[in-house]
Amino acid sequence: MRRSIMLLLCAALLALGSGQTVFAEDVIKLGVAGAHSGDLASYGLPSLNAAKLVAKKYNAKGGVLGKKVVVIAQDDQCKPELATNAATKLISDGVDVVMGHICSGATKAALGIYNDAKIVAMSPSATNPPLTQSGDYPNFFRTIASDDNQARVETDYVLNVLGAKKIAIIHDKGDYGKGFATFVKQFIEESGKAEVVLFEGVTPGAVDYSAVVQKMRRSRPDAVVFGGYHPEASKIVSTMRKKRIKSPFLSEDGVKDDTFIKVAGKYAEGVYATGNKDVSKNPLYIAAVNEHKAEFGTDPGAFFPQAYAATQALLNAIEAAGSTDYEAIKQALRTSYVDTPIGKIKFDERGDAEGVGFSVYQVKNGTFVEVTK
Repeated sequence: MRRSIMLLLCAALLALGSGQTVFAEDVIKLGVAGAHSGDLASYGLPSLNAAKLVAKKYNAKGGVLGKKVVVIAQDDQCKPELATNAATKLISDGVDVVMGHICSGATKAALGIYNDAKIVAMSPSATNPPLTQSGDYPNFFRTIASDDNQARVETDYVLNVLGAKKIAIIHDKGDYGKGFATFVKQFIEESGKAEVVLFEGVTPGAVDYSAVVQKMRRSRPDAVVFGGYHPEASKIVSTMRKKRIKSPFLSEDGVKDDTFIKVAGKYAEGVYATGNKDVSKNPLYIAAVNEHKAEFGTDPGAFFPQAYAATQALLNAIEAAGSTDYEAIKQALRTSYVDTPIGKIKFDERGDAEGVGFSVYQVKNGTFVEVTK
């Protein structure tokens, strides 16, 4: 036994002397960062599940470049201060690419860390326009359209379908919520068709939003647009309805989630929200949903198809590049198409997925349903 151990040690020393890597992990490390706990876990956990499913499929076929794909998860609760910690930990764990983060503020906080480490990060849900449009994050890609696109869709609906002339805009002061709200305000003012009668920020996590609802009442809006996430939206719309403010309430994909409907209850009925285009008839989407049901026993939640597509795109790019080299992965993402649950995609020079966009949905009988008019 002692002789065998000595022989192994000698072999290791010889390998070191020849420049070979000893005891190296022969794996592809896929970092997955997002809200895996807290109020916004309903956004982050579906993405983590998507990554696990895609990794499992690749591994069943021999992995990527002959290497097993290992998912390494980090929870940021959608908080920027935790996102920097999560990013630092993923870098120290030696990840090759990152799928995440989920929220725009958290994504922005982490991107500089990944950029310095020459790591590609891809979000299924961070829609803040400057993340791709500023040029500050050449390492960033996303499988969702940006908020200026989403705001344009919602503004057109408010003006041209609902015919609103006086519009109140509320936001949560964050990169995502305020950014979206600012675009809506800009597009309304540029249209000349309506007036913004209130533009107000609220504090996330507050127990009560009666003060801003009272300001709404005084402004008498034909419609109310909210930029932010479902915890605040559910409280605001509930307070509005209890105070008999019947103006249509519209929001974005930060609210288009079943958790909003569960929390707001009967007050969710009739609420509008923009969300990703309906891909439910895509055979690859149907297959991905069935995989989720088989593996986890439930329907997937928000941003699941976008996360599934992001994971596919990252692993496909590594295969196409033939390595985990940073520049090679970026080039492959921009030139190699991949078939996904959200369609056949590749990415433009800014990092945005080509061909993705938004639709308008409304809560009808307790479910978000796509509407055209």
